Amino acid sequence: MGERLTGREMSVTVREATRDDRLGVRRVLDAAMLEVRANLGERTDAGDVLVASEGDDAPVLGALVLLAPDDGAHVDAVAVRRARRGQGVGSALVRAAAERRGRLTAEFDPSVRPFYESLGFEITPVEGDGDRLRGRYDGAD
Repeated sequence: MGERLTGREMSVTVREATRDDRLGVRRVLDAAMLEVRANLGERTDAGDVLVASEGDDAPVLGALVLLAPDDGAHVDAVAVRRARRGQGVGSALVRAAAERRGRLTAEFDPSVRPFYESLGFEITPVEGDGDRLRGRYDGAD
């Protein structure tokens, strides 16, 4: 069973992905034109992929893939179906990951900086990587 988030126009459940969710996860990531560095099957089996849906058997609305370094976790990708963007689905996924892992890191383009700042990430530039930014969340909030 997952955690439930309710809001103005939405009610979503965030839970660990299962093997049955892999196609839905891949579709959400592909639609957002995101590639993951991690092997999606291995990350799913390890509990490092979270999904948001309107119920346990409902289609995947959003997905978050973690890499698991020794201290915390790194957000490899977070994506939400276009029709559900701006409704808190991505935020719910990141918050659920932070609750499970404590410390999170992420690397991203400047266009998504406001998203990570709104979640309390400390933002710094990635040295030697153009405009890329790195975010760090220590779970203290």
